Amino acid sequence: MNTTYRRGCPKHDEQPLGFLKMFADTHFPVLLVLLVAVAGPLLAELPVGFRIPAVVLEVVLGIIIGPQVLGLVHFDGILASMFTFGMAATLFMAGMELEFERIRGRPLWLAVGGWGMSVALGLSAAAVLHASSLHDPMIVALALATTALGTLLPILRDADQLDTPFGRLFIAAGTMGELGPIVAMSLLLSQQYTTLQEFGFLMVFLVVVILAAAISLGLRPPRVLALLGRSMHASSQLPVRVTLLLFAAFFVLSERFGFESILGTFAAGMVVGLATQGAEGKAPRMKIDAIFFGWFIPFFFVGTGIKFDLWSITGSALTMLLVPISLVLFLLVRGAPVFLYRSDLTAAERTSFALYSSVASLSVVVVITEIGVRAKTMSPQMASVLVGAAVLSLLLFPTIAGQLLHQRQSRSE
Repeated sequence: MNTTYRRGCPKHDEQPLGFLKMFADTHFPVLLVLLVAVAGPLLAELPVGFRIPAVVLEVVLGIIIGPQVLGLVHFDGILASMFTFGMAATLFMAGMELEFERIRGRPLWLAVGGWGMSVALGLSAAAVLHASSLHDPMIVALALATTALGTLLPILRDADQLDTPFGRLFIAAGTMGELGPIVAMSLLLSQQYTTLQEFGFLMVFLVVVILAAAISLGLRPPRVLALLGRSMHASSQLPVRVTLLLFAAFFVLSERFGFESILGTFAAGMVVGLATQGAEGKAPRMKIDAIFFGWFIPFFFVGTGIKFDLWSITGSALTMLLVPISLVLFLLVRGAPVFLYRSDLTAAERTSFALYSSVASLSVVVVITEIGVRAKTMSPQMASVLVGAAVLSLLLFPTIAGQLLHQRQSRSE
């Protein structure tokens, strides 16, 4: 047996150090991401006078360890693959947190009206900038009309805002800012099918989602619940495995229909969220949270920093000028609809609401700009500008909004 093994794997015996180096080169990026994933929350707890969200620190640390600064890790290989899963996971958790019972009625109507206003403002801004010939107006409008609900949910959860009136209104607005651009992008920007075909596929996909939701709600008889309860703490972890299967199935299914995978994972999150409502769903929700927030999602935030091309937006004066202009446009396009909430929020809450709403959905902006670059309707330079402005919105707006909310709560106590 030993002779056969040596003959089959000569390189492992003759060059053990080379094998170990290859192993380290492959897995070192994972080690660094996990190190940053631990360091970010720890740094967020430092008493520095104001609280910086952990996800913001993870992006900053990602930039520092990435090729733009220290060059310890590059965006390729296993890191690029895990980034895709992490991006999908943020949308999955956003869909899972979505409870239509909490946002139906006025919050939902305000959200729909606000997003419609944002699209109109985005199109107006894109039309003004269109003279530069650097972009397609529709792509820019959709990018400006996004809100990073999946990114902000951990921040709002840590601040105990999800179950407040402010949180319910924002979840509704954030849902439109996350889901609206995804659906519009799938219909209008896909290069695989015509718009009419995409609409037909979308209807079929929605039927699949509705059926999956109906089945998940129906699979709650005592025997099924008892089976899931027994396996919850066993080695099989059946509820968690079913969740991961659904996550992967909708990820693949949406791509097969010609949509972006993030649409499928958002829908999978909604299905799982419906299936785990109530007291009996608390235990599986906790385990799903642990897996997605503990493993998948850090790869998205840290990978965002590693992937960010800092030098592409500092190469010319025009590009550097366009970044703050785009940042202001994010704030204008998604922040202006806050005036619809005059009778629902205080003045301080409206400021925080506008800032949170203006945090661009980095995952959606990245996908939109990549589609534009592939279709040659957007220059790589303009794509970097929008992504750079989206990163800055993530770095700045949540910290300012959280500080304002914290000050308001301190004064009311």
